Amino acid sequence: MAKHHSFTSDLIALWFQAPMVIAARTQAMAVAAMTGSTTDYVEASRMVTEKMAAAAESVAAVNVALVKEGMGAAAALATGKMNSAAAHNRIAAAVVRPYAKRVRANARRLAK
Repeated sequence: MAKHHSFTSDLIALWFQAPMVIAARTQAMAVAAMTGSTTDYVEASRMVTEKMAAAAESVAAVNVALVKEGMGAAAALATGKMNSAAAHNRIAAAVVRPYAKRVRANARRLAK
């Protein structure tokens, strides 16, 4: 079962863990350039494919969130209880979540 993180914890993961992942990957690419190691080239390839997958997942998640919020907005308008700020936060969280998930996984994997 997947852990669910809040929007705040996702932003914190991106703020603190993303630079560590970038540094580890930069070091791996530098070593690959000097030694010609194929395992470090795999990391560079993984970096690109993960970014493409995260972008695709983010687009799908934001579209789903927009549809949900649109349906919720129609119901909220009917009852007169509309909270636009909360809807914006849920949409923003849907955009950030795929990136934060991958950053956390990469930080754990590269720290070993």
